[in-house]
Amino acid sequence: MSQAAALKVLHVAAEVYPLVKTGGLADVVAALPPALARAGADVRLLLPGLPAILDGVQSARVVVEIGACFGALRVRLLLGRMPDSGLPVYVIDAPHLYRRPGNPYQAGDGSDWPDNLRRFALLGWVAAHLGADDADPDWVPDVVHAHDWHAAMACAYMADHQPTRAASVFTIHNLAFQGLFPLSDQALLGLGSHKLGAGMEFHGQLSFMKAGLLFADKVSTVSPSYAREIATAEFGCGLDGMVRSRGADVSGILNGIDEQIWSPASDALIAAPYDLDHLDGKATCRQDLQARLGLDRDPEALILAVVSRLTAQKGLDLVLAALPALLRERVQFAIQGTGEPALEAAFRLAARAHPGRVATHIGYDEPLAHRLIAGADMIAVPSRFEPCGLTQMYGLRYGSVPLVRRVGGLADSVVDGDAASQTGFVFDAATPAAVEQAVRRALALKADPAGWRALMARGMALDMSWGRLAQQYLALYHQARTARQAATGALR
Repeated sequence: MSQAAALKVLHVAAEVYPLVKTGGLADVVAALPPALARAGADVRLLLPGLPAILDGVQSARVVVEIGACFGALRVRLLLGRMPDSGLPVYVIDAPHLYRRPGNPYQAGDGSDWPDNLRRFALLGWVAAHLGADDADPDWVPDVVHAHDWHAAMACAYMADHQPTRAASVFTIHNLAFQGLFPLSDQALLGLGSHKLGAGMEFHGQLSFMKAGLLFADKVSTVSPSYAREIATAEFGCGLDGMVRSRGADVSGILNGIDEQIWSPASDALIAAPYDLDHLDGKATCRQDLQARLGLDRDPEALILAVVSRLTAQKGLDLVLAALPALLRERVQFAIQGTGEPALEAAFRLAARAHPGRVATHIGYDEPLAHRLIAGADMIAVPSRFEPCGLTQMYGLRYGSVPLVRRVGGLADSVVDGDAASQTGFVFDAATPAAVEQAVRRALALKADPAGWRALMARGMALDMSWGRLAQQYLALYHQARTARQAATGALR
């Protein structure tokens, strides 16, 4: 505790729940910093001044007037507090770059913002200046923790701003999204050393992801298996050589879940509360889900839910291909998500073709997501690759048995094969037949109520909270500081 109490950590990210969320990144950034604060660390966040963030952050005041940079005439750094955790949060107020509709990365039509290089370079640049004791002298971090490619330039700017004694940690949430930009735009980054910019070159483009991999003192991923996978050609997305070159500097820490938000005993968004010892509420949630989605009121059917981006990466084409065979069994499907237009259209068509058996909601609805996870018998996460995945953890917590492929964090969080420790159903081949076989194994076990209840109970009893994981991150931060000490010869 004494070590943690002295440690100042700045988390840098493009989104955070409940202000802005496009995926699991927002959930991690919402949950990990408070867990570190509870462990005794002095934690702050740095976020871009998107409209929802400016509207949601409380008691914001100006820390420094930065002026014109990265194509914006007016840039200010604000300091306020998160509305839920109360943690201090810096917000970059740059109206020209951030005050616009759409999500953090794309316009309403799904196209990337053309100035994303400048928008996320500014995020990293401000983070580096906070770490270099020349943005807010009243609070200087010991560790700057950058999340995914959007914040990766913090590591490059810290390397360019010698001697920066703050250590850098870069977490890869999904290597497939790398932040690629034209090489001709390198001058817009304002890096002092051409060598730094050259190190970011990736097949004729600039890669922000590569910058994080190259310049961070320590690199983490969101599961141990994914850390090993990205060092291979199959999962490395062209950066496996860079990952291998970092060696022991790359490690994996499995994500947790925020049990204050994701707990069936206290979740106000579901039809009835329940816990491991009182499962009547689970049955109520199941009936509510069938009624809401227009599924047949069949108490014996196995309800298989999907809450996901509808993409090939997530393996939803495998589920779609398996539908005809599984609909001949006593299986109902409930799907929520957005993604590839062809998959969206196919799932809509499946719902029209099989009323009462298939229900599809195209879009994201947070309350409905909770109801799906609480009311389903099973949660499907059949990804071709999955850095961590949170949906299967939510399923475990809610007694909705996961059906997953043996990759990344799915392999690290769901156990199959040993009846005494089984928590879900895991398959290996990325084929519809493998999905069908796993579901049929589930149907066979569901026919044994005592066996199914024991399976649910093992999952619900798991500790997936961020508390124990915070200790692993604190250890990683101290390793990063040791690496920084070796580079600079001193620590604060």
